Amino acid sequence: MKFNLSALLFLASISVGILYSQTTNVEGSKYQFTKIYNYDPTPVLSQGRTSTCWSFSCLSFLESELIRMGKPSVNLSEMYIVRKAYELKAEKYIRMDGKINFGQGGAFHDIPLVVKNFGIVPYEIYNGNYSSEKGYSHDVMFSEFEKFMNGVLGKISNPKGLDLKWKSDFRSLLDKNLGKDIEEFQLEGRTYTPKSYSESLGLDMNNYVSITSFKNHPMYQKCQLEIPDNWAWGESYNVSLEDLFSITENALKNGYTVAWGADVSEKGFSFKNGIAIVPVDANQIEVSGRDSKGFSDAGADRAGNQFTNPGKELMITPVIRQLGYDNKTTTDDHGMHIVGLYKDQNGVKYFLVKNSWGTNNYPKGFLYVSEHYFRYKTINVFLHKNAISNELKIKLNLK
Repeated sequence: MKFNLSALLFLASISVGILYSQTTNVEGSKYQFTKIYNYDPTPVLSQGRTSTCWSFSCLSFLESELIRMGKPSVNLSEMYIVRKAYELKAEKYIRMDGKINFGQGGAFHDIPLVVKNFGIVPYEIYNGNYSSEKGYSHDVMFSEFEKFMNGVLGKISNPKGLDLKWKSDFRSLLDKNLGKDIEEFQLEGRTYTPKSYSESLGLDMNNYVSITSFKNHPMYQKCQLEIPDNWAWGESYNVSLEDLFSITENALKNGYTVAWGADVSEKGFSFKNGIAIVPVDANQIEVSGRDSKGFSDAGADRAGNQFTNPGKELMITPVIRQLGYDNKTTTDDHGMHIVGLYKDQNGVKYFLVKNSWGTNNYPKGFLYVSEHYFRYKTINVFLHKNAISNELKIKLNLK
C-alpha cells in the first residue's frame, strides 16, 4: 500500500483543531459536541452585503484542498471569480434574450468554469475594491449592471444587429466597480498571468464534482439542478439521500472537506445560535425581523429552547425532502464549507460548517448542522471526486 505524505500530514491536523476547543454551540447551551473529524480551514471572512456566498464558500473549500495537498496556505480572490463570472453571465444572458437569470448569485461549478476560462489570482492582487470601513456592498453596483443589461436587451431587435461594443462597455463597468481586470502580476519575484498562477497551484478543476439528491431526476445519472442561480447549466450527479449523506461523511473521514449549498431560511437554522436543526415542532421557535434578501448575514432572530436543549428532530425521508423541493419551501439560499464532523451526547451527528457572515456568533463564524437538517435542506455538495468511494464512482461512471 502506498501512502501520500501530504495526505497523512493533512489527516494529522485532525488532532490540532485550534478554533474548535469549545464543545457547544452557544454559551449556556446543554448541547455537548464530541469531535470525530476536524480540519482547520483558512480564516472566516465576510461576504458583506453581497450575494456572493457561492464564491466565498467554494474558494474556502479550494483553499482547504491546497492545504490537504501539502501546499502553502493562500487567500484566493473571491471577487476576481465574481468579476469574471459576470462577464460569462452577461454574454449568456444576451444570447438567451434575457430568458435566464442575471443576478448576484451563482453556483459552485461557476468557479471551475471561471478558472478554466480565465484563471485565478490571490486576494492581495485583486480585492474587488474592498473597503476596510464598509466591507463589500454590491446593491448599488448590481442595480447599475442590471440597468445596463436591460439597455442591451432593448437593442437586440435592431435590424443591423447588436453592436458588440456592449461587451467592452460592460467590462468598463466591472473595472469601475470591482477594480481593473488583471492581465499580469508580480508575486514573490515571479511574473504570472491568472492562468499561469492557477496552473502553479496544481488544482485540476476536472477533479471536482457536484452531488445532489432529488427524486424528479433519474438516480445515479447526471442532471441539471433546477435553481435560478444555475445560469451556467452546470451538471450534478443525482444519488440517493443516504448516499448524499455517506459521501459527505466519508469525504471527511478520508481527509477531504466539502462545499455545501443549502436552504438557510428555516426556523431551525440559527447562525446566531451556532446551530441548524429540524425540531419536530418548529412552531415553538419565535422569529423576529427578516432574513436579508440575498442571505448575506445572520438575518432574522430565531429564539427557542431547541437551540440550547437537545430534543427530537424530524426524521427525514426522501419523500419529505422532495416535497420541500417541489412546493418551494426548500430553496437554494446559501453556500458554505463543511470542515468537520461531530456528534452530540445522544449520538446525533453534526457537520461543522464554516460560514461567510463574519465571526459575530459564539462559534466565531461556524455552526453545527445536524444530520437531519443536512438530509432535509441540502441542495448539493461539491467535492473532489476521489473523496467518493470506488463503489459509488463506478455506479456514477466517474473516472
